[in-house]
Amino acid sequence: MKIDAGLLVTNMNQIDVRVRELEESGFDGCFTFEGPHEPFMPLVLAAEHSKLEIGTGVAIAFARTPMVVANLAHDLQHYSGGRFWLGLGSQIRPHIESRFSMPWDKPVSRMREFVLALRAIFASWNSNETLDFRGEFYKHTLMPPIFNPGPATGGAPPIFLGGVGPRMTEAAGEVADGMLLHPFHTERSLEKVMLPNLQRGLARSGRVASDFALCAQVMVVTGENEAGFENARAMARNQIAFYASTPAYRSVLEMEGREELQPELRQLTKEGRWHEMAARIDDELLCKIAAVGTPKEVANILHRRYGGFAERLAFSSPFPIPQACSAEIISALRSPLASA
Repeated sequence: MKIDAGLLVTNMNQIDVRVRELEESGFDGCFTFEGPHEPFMPLVLAAEHSKLEIGTGVAIAFARTPMVVANLAHDLQHYSGGRFWLGLGSQIRPHIESRFSMPWDKPVSRMREFVLALRAIFASWNSNETLDFRGEFYKHTLMPPIFNPGPATGGAPPIFLGGVGPRMTEAAGEVADGMLLHPFHTERSLEKVMLPNLQRGLARSGRVASDFALCAQVMVVTGENEAGFENARAMARNQIAFYASTPAYRSVLEMEGREELQPELRQLTKEGRWHEMAARIDDELLCKIAAVGTPKEVANILHRRYGGFAERLAFSSPFPIPQACSAEIISALRSPLASA
């Protein structure tokens, strides 16, 4: 199992220090995500200053066109020497329409077509195939030689899709190379909703689980001391409350019998009462979603939950985990006694 960490820097000048720290801790890769900052540009510096595998976990597909994403992904794959993976997500309608000013309709069908368009573009560059993609949402039929960058080192990057709902999960199994399990999940929602729908998608594409890579993104709550641990708990509660307020993620709460929490949190967001939301996330729900405990306890939780099927494990806490804690978790996960 490969282990990744969020790049989590607010200043590009900090990236060289951050990636060296991640390498020293034992991480295999790092990832960015669409948030206050653009997700692709920081990975250029991550590739330059480390040997880590790099990826977007996730970039918002519908904020861009397939050709724009293909250019960014192709260049990162080539520059990194084949160490890049492309993680894409759909976001939700208000963000796509009102933050990015882009169209939103039939998100699952659009995402499926987005991935197929990317594959057609990558094939035109890496295998010199004629670009002739014509879909319901996207059309790519023009690729003059002057605009063809040629093959990338390592070929086309693998495409991972992020998702929570059953239909997007199924689409990932059908058209992607792997799936990024959204950090807002529980063991029950994973077992009862996500994995069965993933299997349906794989069956539709004539593939099996071994043909597909699963990356589990997980919030980790730990600390070097009591103050650090409590701060990590507070930040994780905030993040979980934000996810839980989203109607599209209600299915996770339903599996735990906590569906009433979603409209309550949604109403708080509409009223701008963001500071009150974290208090609605009790310890029981926190521990069902996040891996909470000492570094050794966290390692045991992660091994038990994901050791049997995840190819990659991503620490997706909204804060940098102390280096000593990360190193201890990774060492414990890789120990032959990790499952003890």
